[in-house]
Amino acid sequence: MVETKNRFDADWPLQDVAVQRQLEQAFQSGDWGRYHGPFGEQLSDKLSEMYQCDHVALTCSGTMGIELALRAAGITEGDEVVLAGYDFPGNFRCIEAVDAVPVLVDVGTASWSLLASDLQAARSSRTKAVIVSSLHGGIPDMSAVMQWASAANITVIEDICQSPGARLAGQRLGTFGDISVLSFGGSKLLTAGRGGAVVCQDAMVMQRLSVFKDRGNDAFPLSELQACVLLPQLEQLDSLHHHRRKSVDVILQATGSCNGITPVQIDELDSPAFYKLAWVLEDPQRRDAILNAAQQIGVPLFEGFRGFVKRSERRCRKPVPLNNSEAAAAGTLLLHHPVLLAGADVIEELAATLKQLFEMH
Repeated sequence: MVETKNRFDADWPLQDVAVQRQLEQAFQSGDWGRYHGPFGEQLSDKLSEMYQCDHVALTCSGTMGIELALRAAGITEGDEVVLAGYDFPGNFRCIEAVDAVPVLVDVGTASWSLLASDLQAARSSRTKAVIVSSLHGGIPDMSAVMQWASAANITVIEDICQSPGARLAGQRLGTFGDISVLSFGGSKLLTAGRGGAVVCQDAMVMQRLSVFKDRGNDAFPLSELQACVLLPQLEQLDSLHHHRRKSVDVILQATGSCNGITPVQIDELDSPAFYKLAWVLEDPQRRDAILNAAQQIGVPLFEGFRGFVKRSERRCRKPVPLNNSEAAAAGTLLLHHPVLLAGADVIEELAATLKQLFEMH
């Protein structure tokens, strides 16, 4: 018996002819096997232009990029780094890797983004940096973050691993902070299977980063082969970004009347990126039933991160209530992005199916 493909299954990475041509070019030139070459240089130049910065370091992953950013910012033993109580788990571990102390603040309601209003209460004499992630289509208030950080002389590290192409009031995310980090992991919107990048404007920051990763050669590199497949994806980033947004609008319109579930909050002036589309359940006890039903019919719906609310206070400081972070960890549902590039008929069916799932369970 031949299995038929579920309508909501979607290939990722895309079967892209432009990527195939780049791979063929890398093979024919021999650049695929070089330590350094034209593809890495072109990628660095394009990222520099996109993020309006003078310095780009290509890295082996976004997670390593966060650690390198912390080291480049001069974060060391005993320093404190602020981050959201709901965030990618690697960010917490990166702070620990440089022997610093994570300090948790809350996220906004259904934004999955750090609350700028919590920052002053979290600050101490040891606070040296803040990691600000843009997750699940949420966008933090970067203007408020930067205003606080500038007054307090705090380094801002933007984690845009989930959100390349996103804009806040017209300005590209990744151009607000002192240092920004991208990921090119296998499931990401820009993918090379692995990899990442650190971008910044400060030459001294990049010098410290370069010194740390130089072990006779670059110890945390992105290969020429990886760089070559990212170049055509950068050219298509904005068009695919808009396609996903149209799909999200259809889904949110269809599910907007469902009780007890709140979607990510989107300001009409912003243009979020949707690596994941998120909802949070008022009653997290519903989540298992919804996820089990979604799995049975092939809807790519998953739970969110566990967050850090339950982390021991031996590992982190918790100066403010983390109620929204706790709710996000317990009740987040995430729709994975590949299906968002499907045709209108599939998106309409998906939207109707999600509405039914949310209403029945």
